[in-house]
Amino acid sequence: MSGFKMSGFKMTGFKMAGFKMTGFTRSSARRWGAGLLALGLAAGMLSGCGNSSDKSSAGVSSAADASVNVKFSEPINGATENVISLDGKADTTRNYGMQTSPQPDEYREEGRQNQSAYFKDYGINPFNDTGNKPLSTFSLDVDTASYTIARKYIESGSLPPKEAIRPEEFVNYFRRDYPLPAKDTFSIYTELAPSAFNRGYHILEVGVQGKNVAASNIKPSALTFVIDVSGSMGIDNRLGLVKKSLNILVGQMGESDKIGIVVYGTNGRKLLEPTSGEDKDRILSAIDRLEPEGSTNAAEGLILGYDMAYRNYKKDGNNRIILCTDGVANQGITGAEDILKMVEDYKAKGITLTTLGFGMDNFNDIFLETLADKGDGNYAYIDTVEEAKKVFIDQLAGTLEVIAKDAKAQIEFDKGSVESYRLIGYENRALEDKDFRNNTVDAGEVGAGHAVTALYELKLKNSLEGRIGVVKLRYKSPDTGKVTEISKTIDSAQVKDSFYNATPRFRFISMVAQFAEILKGSPWASNTSLEDVNDILEHDLKDLNWSKEDTGFAGLVRSAMELKAR
Repeated sequence: MSGFKMSGFKMTGFKMAGFKMTGFTRSSARRWGAGLLALGLAAGMLSGCGNSSDKSSAGVSSAADASVNVKFSEPINGATENVISLDGKADTTRNYGMQTSPQPDEYREEGRQNQSAYFKDYGINPFNDTGNKPLSTFSLDVDTASYTIARKYIESGSLPPKEAIRPEEFVNYFRRDYPLPAKDTFSIYTELAPSAFNRGYHILEVGVQGKNVAASNIKPSALTFVIDVSGSMGIDNRLGLVKKSLNILVGQMGESDKIGIVVYGTNGRKLLEPTSGEDKDRILSAIDRLEPEGSTNAAEGLILGYDMAYRNYKKDGNNRIILCTDGVANQGITGAEDILKMVEDYKAKGITLTTLGFGMDNFNDIFLETLADKGDGNYAYIDTVEEAKKVFIDQLAGTLEVIAKDAKAQIEFDKGSVESYRLIGYENRALEDKDFRNNTVDAGEVGAGHAVTALYELKLKNSLEGRIGVVKLRYKSPDTGKVTEISKTIDSAQVKDSFYNATPRFRFISMVAQFAEILKGSPWASNTSLEDVNDILEHDLKDLNWSKEDTGFAGLVRSAMELKAR
């Protein structure tokens, strides 16, 4: 799940102290202090500006412009928070930082604390002139957290902050009907139709469908749960939802699988040595006994978790850390580079990292996305038991079984047919065009059965010359490291004459993207409203085979309309 960009991010204030995973002490772990804070905070203390562009850019900064434009929502009640600056010195501010987790007996009866959440603004992709830049290159991304975070905000009675919106994660949350690959790891699907909202523009859908792996054929798994049991996990029963979620996952494990558990509050500790998935009672009993305690030493929890996973490595199996947390990290180690290096070192040894976010107050989206990216894993936000079932039952193979590493896409637009284009989302997944065939560049990881969708808005020329462009996909086998490249031509004959002649799923996913762009405040969606999206959902998608998630999305649009009207 790499290809993630921290543009303009420099850790110059930290020293790269070497570390060893054996013989570490609790005091040495603490010395790594706010490294986990820095994952969410360092970008907030640096600023950069994207270059302004011409008419087609409309003041939009591209991800390639090193535009670290971070905005954190301000805590209510003017709470002052603790901050570790880039030179390691403490400071205070009302706008950035981490709060010390309250102790369980400090919680108010209604369970509410000062609210703050940490997101990063990656800018909005501009239109590109095809004559000057015909190539668009990005890392595949299977994360869906942004959509469920936005859903949590809206269902809790407020619109999400614009920085929390990553349109590609909205789009990739929903089921697609792409054809399965006949023999390869992936198939490529394309569809092209006029935009429902912008006259003279078209929407191009590029879909990548991964091969399925039956549950019975999933490799044996060695899972290490690293569970945050700090005081903040007592808010709104976050830890209770963690327990229910992990119970669901444990229920899918068999005798060839193993599960170990590490927990962390003020300190980290090993709760359960790796145990056969057949011994569910023992595993579930350990999970059920968890209670919130102390502050948040995520660093020590991760160190112990990786140590356990490495010592119990399963050859030819799925070796994965599953981190369950609200993202608050206020105690522990002091070098963000050391944290990320540890995660990357263990990734190279075959241990991947999935991050699962819970709760909202003090939630650190930056921290969790960065960790999952560096750990070649995925990042999901769990707001309900139903969402946990989706991740651990419906998408179990995709969550555990990696079918491709360093997966990246490159679309080459034909300058004879396409005047300009923009990629909707993927701002923090952009890659240099020259790195598409550079096999040393880290890119995305895709799990079994996963589908990845990218949408482009195109300005076509009046006279189309044979083809629109070519989609190229490049990836490595996780088992052999062999690199494969496949491609598909986008023929001009594919262009539909009307939005309403496109497939129902294309029309639906276009509404999902438009909803995300409106919430994000994209200038490219400034001429449309939530009412416009709702109108198409209600009247022009009667031929859609509506899923439960689709219906939930339509309800979410209506709820957002009501909130926006207040």
